[in-house]
Amino acid sequence: MKKFVNRERELQFLNKEYDKDESSFIVIYGRRRVGKTALIKEFIKNKRAVYFLATEELEDENKNSLRDIIADFLNNEFIKKLSGLKWDEIFDLLINNYDFSEKLVVVIDEFQYLGKINPAFPSIFKKIWDEKLKEKNIMVIVCGSLINMMESQTLNYSSPLYGRRTGQIRLRQIQFKYYGDFFEGNSNLIELYSVTGGVPKYIEIFKEEDDVFKSIENSILNRESFLYEEPIFLLEREVQDIGTYFSIIKTIAAGNHKLGNIATALGVQQAKLTKYLSTLINLDLIKREVPVTEVNAEKSKKGLYFINDNFINFWFKFVYPFRNYIELDEVDYVLQKIKKSFVVNHVSYVYEDICRDKIWDMIISGEIEFELQRIGRWWNSSEEIDIVGINLETKDILFGECKYLSSSVDVDVLYKLFEKSKSVEWENKNRKEHYIIFSKSGFSDRLIEIAKENRNVKLVQFDGTVIKYFNW
Repeated sequence: MKKFVNRERELQFLNKEYDKDESSFIVIYGRRRVGKTALIKEFIKNKRAVYFLATEELEDENKNSLRDIIADFLNNEFIKKLSGLKWDEIFDLLINNYDFSEKLVVVIDEFQYLGKINPAFPSIFKKIWDEKLKEKNIMVIVCGSLINMMESQTLNYSSPLYGRRTGQIRLRQIQFKYYGDFFEGNSNLIELYSVTGGVPKYIEIFKEEDDVFKSIENSILNRESFLYEEPIFLLEREVQDIGTYFSIIKTIAAGNHKLGNIATALGVQQAKLTKYLSTLINLDLIKREVPVTEVNAEKSKKGLYFINDNFINFWFKFVYPFRNYIELDEVDYVLQKIKKSFVVNHVSYVYEDICRDKIWDMIISGEIEFELQRIGRWWNSSEEIDIVGINLETKDILFGECKYLSSSVDVDVLYKLFEKSKSVEWENKNRKEHYIIFSKSGFSDRLIEIAKENRNVKLVQFDGTVIKYFNW
């Protein structure tokens, strides 16, 4: 049985909308397999609900499917004999035969397919909502997994449905802090997360094996597995010029993060990349970061581009470059390549992201006694710091390093962090400096002793499951 994990905030929002005296129109969207349908089905448990999954079939087939679902809901077999109905007539069947004494939830899943089949459908549904549904004791949920289509059909100003929604949820991946709820008793959470990210469908597949490399072999390097070509399918559904998008992601995965370097590697002008990068950012596949101390992030020329999805990042680093070998059944060769650089070139960077998020949790819980307004990474032309957090009002600044190593961290890491922090030009005269080091495998006795003598130094041993604090 699949376990429903997290999504408390989204469920709370949906239930709040449901409890309103008036009608609701909710848009839920997000990438494939992120758990939208699971969220909806959890929400409509024990509620009067009509759930309709639209398909890419002919429009009449979708009409007949909705007609039959309504017939089953109303327990009225006669309705199934009706043919040639228009969309508004199908909804009339529901409206005229349900008493609405209990609020009704109507779900149209994969809504964007109806607009793809018939571009006029958003206008048709606008009229149905305005004239038939809006004044009823009803909650309508339209859901979709093609982000660009859902935005154009339901959210954008040019959409006929613009202004009708009473709320929207863009469902994103589940955060690492909830990951242990999927893998109870598994101590290898960080490496699993570095491959699957927070996509519930991927997580369910990886739960079938205890060993991360066995899961990679069976579920990604296996040509029959859907994950083997998942990034191709994801992009094919969202964009037209898939070759260009693939080239950009591949180039970033290879370590080219500056716009100029990406353009040079691809042999194109920087200006031509802007729209492609914007689309990938909107799809949550890449992100643009600037040093956390930058005053105007949008205009900063120090922006770097990173892949914003653990699975996509893993696939482009370790699968896409070796597809020729996989097609020749040389899976063992590819797996050995992955094992050789998996931690150094992939997991260690994911660990940094996890630790940055952990800082926020530690502030909320009071484990860190000062507040921060921004947390990110920092770099200049010669130095990089994994964690820098700042508070513009109190002038607190936190410097941190994250080490996903099999050995304990020694004093050299702290001393190097002291030196690198001097390069950060931010409130140099008035700032209150703090230091934190995260380590998977703990710390040397010498480093622990030094931390005890410096109250502004914190040590955190964190392997994804167990967390220990030193000098707290």
